[in-house]
Amino acid sequence: MTQKLTKVNFSNLDKILFPKVKVTKAQFIEYYIKAAPRMLPFLKDRPLVLTRYPEGVDKEGFYAKDAPQGIPDWVKTVTLYSHSAKRDVHYIICNDLDTLIWLANLAAVEIHMPLSRVPERERPDFAFFDVDPEPPCTFDDAKEVALLVKEKLDRFGFKSYVKTSGKKGLHVLVPVVKEYSFRETRDFVHGVGQQLMKESAVVVSEFKDTKTPGKVFVDYTQNSHGRTMVCPYGLRATPEATVSAPIEWSDLKKEIKPSEFTIQSVPRLQKEPWKNIFENRQKLEVK
Repeated sequence: MTQKLTKVNFSNLDKILFPKVKVTKAQFIEYYIKAAPRMLPFLKDRPLVLTRYPEGVDKEGFYAKDAPQGIPDWVKTVTLYSHSAKRDVHYIICNDLDTLIWLANLAAVEIHMPLSRVPERERPDFAFFDVDPEPPCTFDDAKEVALLVKEKLDRFGFKSYVKTSGKKGLHVLVPVVKEYSFRETRDFVHGVGQQLMKESAVVVSEFKDTKTPGKVFVDYTQNSHGRTMVCPYGLRATPEATVSAPIEWSDLKKEIKPSEFTIQSVPRLQKEPWKNIFENRQKLEVK
């Protein structure tokens, strides 16, 4: 008798979730199994927000904070009050491979995580720069601005990390010690963006300028209670099945494109640019 290797009861494994690249649900689940060792340290103890596409990414999906009815008893949840929904929400916690596979079986194509963990929800462990180009600016413009962010952070004495958003932009993170409020991390990111705006004609750093054509917004607003970012190595609901992939800073000086980082290519990457990120928590003090 064969031994079952997971607690998950799979369904509709032949369903095509990414029609353009013909990726089935089985292949999607396989990706998350391969990515799990790199993903789970980031997901641990964070209440997750999902975007599910049970009919495939070419059909309408839905945003899911609440755990669905009838979840297995081994799936951990945490009940938190949502001020926006004005009610308690039962968030899923993904601390193990079985839960990650279960999320994949739900066709949770996108997994978004907050910047703090459940035990210390008001204490973020990242300061997050969302570098977002507005057309006609492109990913190449986002690369240039992300490098400006790094240069500024280097000058201030901070070690930073970068990943593709999986779409048109880039995410820059500074791991921080858990002694700051969201107000403090948000003010820090906003302050860096304001300095860059004075030094570069393409950068904007105020929320009112978010959609200004031909600008790159250094978004500080995600550094807020309840806001999220797509998790590292998480898939995006794009036709090409792109991934929000951690990369080396040196990669931004090459001719890379977001479309290079996909469900097929990312598992083959040998380097782990963010391997020691949690060992580099920093104080938000300019050196």
